Amino acid sequence: MNVVVLSDTHAPRRWKTCPPAVAGHLRGADLILHAGDVCVGGVIDELAAYAPVHVVKGNNDGPDVVAPETLELDLGGLRVAMIHDSGTAQGRLARMRRRFPTAGLVVFGHSHIPMDQAADGLRIFNPGSPTDRRRQPHGTLGTLRVEDGRLVEARIVPVT
Repeated sequence: MNVVVLSDTHAPRRWKTCPPAVAGHLRGADLILHAGDVCVGGVIDELAAYAPVHVVKGNNDGPDVVAPETLELDLGGLRVAMIHDSGTAQGRLARMRRRFPTAGLVVFGHSHIPMDQAADGLRIFNPGSPTDRRRQPHGTLGTLRVEDGRLVEARIVPVT
């Protein structure tokens, strides 16, 4: 299963329409995870034209973004949790383990800072933002490859 992970697209200010470099990755996706701050519901519809989408609500999402604050999914045997804001960097892995005790992977956003860390059977993954890089060198998204209930590859991909 090929999964594209997005966060913090911030439409319509930053995301007018799907950027071509992002669309190139979406065309091969079996599933799209968006970790919040889509800002307007039309982005979800746009993404759904590529693959099924799961979204959590971000702090900048408008009332037309209908999404839960957290979400837990089973991706072919891999337990995945999603949340927009995972809190401060200090103690994040332990905090996410307590919050999502059965998850093998937690996807989050909010900071716009790409991150991929693992310890004690939990991996936490922030794809960054494809449209609002802030202090990062590039706008980014994430790709995941899940096989037989295992995360076999996770990548942060520059798209700007």
